[in-house]
Amino acid sequence: MSILVGYLPTPEGEAALTAGIAEAKLRGLDMVILNSPRKGAPVDAALASPEQVAELVQRAADAGITATVRQPGHTDDLTDEFMDVADDVNAALIVIGLRKRSQVGKFIMGSQAQRILLQADRPVLAVKAPDGF
Repeated sequence: MSILVGYLPTPEGEAALTAGIAEAKLRGLDMVILNSPRKGAPVDAALASPEQVAELVQRAADAGITATVRQPGHTDDLTDEFMDVADDVNAALIVIGLRKRSQVGKFIMGSQAQRILLQADRPVLAVKAPDGF
């Protein structure tokens, strides 16, 4: 079993990583960090660089947690990617970061976080970035 953390190089991603490290430490589990860019995008700000990946793994190690980073590309459905990885790593918990969006924005653009919360067959911890980010 492991803790699955959804990570983007954003304040929300940082909040999810921090919470994921705390949960992994509390439960004595390893952590899998999912950083999934969209396939075919020529440039993707959501993709963590090799240097960022090394830093994420080191931050977990500094807390006594073994972490691996997965960066599978997804086409249309990030939620399906999350569910597949959660099954693959037998995740005890999924940790995701939330950003503030209006109801209209969620309706028009959808919400991957909302879909993960509703479709996951295991506990999901949703965290917000602290004020000031």
